[in-house]
Amino acid sequence: MTRQRAEWVSLEAAARQVRDGQTIALGGMTVYRRPVSFIRALLRRESRPKNLTLLCFTAGFESDLLVGAGCVEMVRSVYFGLETFGFAPMFTEWANAGKLRVVEETEASFAAGLRAAMAGVGFMPSTAWIGTDLPRLRPDVKMVVDPYSGEELMAFPAMRCDVAVLHALEGDRYGAVKLNNNLGVDFELACVAKTVIVTVERIVEQVERSTDGVLLPEPGATILVHAPRGAYPTSCYPDYPIAGAELLRYIDACNAGAFDQYLSSFIAASPSG
Repeated sequence: MTRQRAEWVSLEAAARQVRDGQTIALGGMTVYRRPVSFIRALLRRESRPKNLTLLCFTAGFESDLLVGAGCVEMVRSVYFGLETFGFAPMFTEWANAGKLRVVEETEASFAAGLRAAMAGVGFMPSTAWIGTDLPRLRPDVKMVVDPYSGEELMAFPAMRCDVAVLHALEGDRYGAVKLNNNLGVDFELACVAKTVIVTVERIVEQVERSTDGVLLPEPGATILVHAPRGAYPTSCYPDYPIAGAELLRYIDACNAGAFDQYLSSFIAASPSG
């Protein structure tokens, strides 16, 4: 069998893959290994995408930029914030103003939705949420009866997305990528997305398995982009740490009502910091 080569493109070409109204999933965890350079390219577009559904296990700095730029209509995430740096300012502002639709998720509902999509079924049964008020907030989550035990279970609908964007340490010509060990749900997002875009720190001839990093085997990526320091100001272990000063600068700008000015400088900047 002939091995298929992955498509290597520029950040600008990759950003053109996102269309209005799509569901876009962003990989990484909180302020670690987020696809920031991709978001910069997305926001540099002459016509920015709008009415997006943002799907993140945890949403952070890059997601807050999309919200503040007016690109997001709906958020589905277990957590939206900047970890030890506090709240995500634009998400907090827009959610409190009722300008965003926020779909309640927990770790259990998120995992069940991804598992259903990976299994190719419409829902995944679970005992999660039973006896809580959460089903009142999610009328799309139904009750089903286990045909074997007669037990009532929650049926979490399958969670799919149009485009998943991850950031990785390395990628090769066949679409294999090396992630660091803070995985989040990157594997699952790569399985349920129609298009998988991966920005990488380095291009290598062949990604090798190692103890310091996890291999997402070929064809893990549909589209690959060479983007050194592509997670900055979030971290990308072991290459560089969190740029705390930049995150604080962002928070200060938002608190001062200067998000638009910050966004302009962010778009104009290189990822090197």
